[in-house]
Amino acid sequence: MELIDRLLGDTLWIYTAILGSVFGAAFLAYFKDTRAGLWCYAKFDSVLDFVRDRYGWTWFDQPTDAWRKKYPHVTKKIDDLEDRIEELEEMAHPSKDLCEFAGFDDLETRIKELENELAKR
Repeated sequence: MELIDRLLGDTLWIYTAILGSVFGAAFLAYFKDTRAGLWCYAKFDSVLDFVRDRYGWTWFDQPTDAWRKKYPHVTKKIDDLEDRIEELEEMAHPSKDLCEFAGFDDLETRIKELENELAKR
């Protein structure tokens, strides 16, 4: 009996730590989407930004492409759209000045004729 009491008494901290972690994780899962949770996370983020800027601690910096790891489906969709845009740009007509089009000379003479007729009136 004394052995069982000693085993349970010595390891009680393990069980309380596990239960505390489970309850803490459950609370954070609920709290992160509330208005107060969003405010607290934003405040914490601004404090970390201040400390990073003030003391030059670069280990608080996030990589610029961190969102790519967090949202892989959005990343894939954006990459697909960018590839598609590049394909369409390659297939599109090259940019030209107006004078480079085939019927430009005829159009220019017609405009001059119309301007002359208007000037005679």
